[in-house]
Amino acid sequence: MSDKPKIGISIGDVNGIGLEIIIKTLADPKIYEYCTPIVYGHTKVASFHRRSTDIGELNFNVINHPSQVVIKRANMINCWEEDVRIEPGQVTADGGKYAYISLQRATDDLLNGDIDGLVTAPINKDNIQNEEFNFPGHTEYLQHRDSKPESLMFLVSDTLRVGVVTGHIPISKVSESITTEKIVEKLKLMNASLHDDFWIRKPKIAVLGLNPHASDNGLIGNEEKDTIIPAIEEARNNDVLAFGPYPADGFFANGTYLQFDAVLAMYHDQGLIPFKQIAFESGVNYTAGLSFVRTSPDHGTAYDIAGKNLASEISFREALFTALHIIRHRKETAELNENPLIFTKLSRDRD
Repeated sequence: MSDKPKIGISIGDVNGIGLEIIIKTLADPKIYEYCTPIVYGHTKVASFHRRSTDIGELNFNVINHPSQVVIKRANMINCWEEDVRIEPGQVTADGGKYAYISLQRATDDLLNGDIDGLVTAPINKDNIQNEEFNFPGHTEYLQHRDSKPESLMFLVSDTLRVGVVTGHIPISKVSESITTEKIVEKLKLMNASLHDDFWIRKPKIAVLGLNPHASDNGLIGNEEKDTIIPAIEEARNNDVLAFGPYPADGFFANGTYLQFDAVLAMYHDQGLIPFKQIAFESGVNYTAGLSFVRTSPDHGTAYDIAGKNLASEISFREALFTALHIIRHRKETAELNENPLIFTKLSRDRD
């Protein structure tokens, strides 16, 4: 039996680009040197999408449980028996139904310890809604399944890491949702992830303001003075090296982000727009603060190019390798925490 991590892959919306980027990623034989992938879907659906690519052959080894994997092969768990109507580029009820079945089965195996990590292909946050999935997105669903009070949507790349205080909520509710306690909690999650998952010994975190110009000393709102600055001060009292608040526009425009290990934005678009502008193809969405490792590409279903062999697999491949790096780092951190002197030396070497 191989000691390479077993990585579960949920297929996302069957009418989007999920299976196309999965197939293109798994067509690279080098993948199997680092992990054993398990796709949660159905071989018939995969065959449909393979025919729309220029991939010659990618034969899945069909299994019923992760314990049956064949190493150096792409493994598939058929999560349903019925035929599925596939309509590339269309938003359909079936697209959401089978995306959820794939995600639920993969998450079950993840929580049972049968797989070592999960990479999720893009879902449509609307058509996936049902009685069991009543969440704004993957992040909130997985946090619920893991019974965690908080998690952190953490966008990561080689040059930039961005987390958000508030995630998938209406912009009209952002201000009322930001509290000192919530910012401190997100900073602690980010700091712990940078240390344990990315092996940064003393992370430096920049905190963005909420208002234009970070309020200009209260001229444009009070959130900075009343909420954000006290959170930064409390975080620093808890050994988190947090700085700010910084005006978001100039912070990214003049490259100040390069001076920090990560950035905490106040809301979704404040952080994700610059992140995707700077690191779109190489960016990865990581859910920090959970007991397991989950990553995804930093893009959506891309219905407009589904079925046209135009989708790039770069972000999905980066998501897969990011999951593998974090799994390894977590394992090493757990082992080395038993000997702090060795951990300090090794983490200093990696700084």
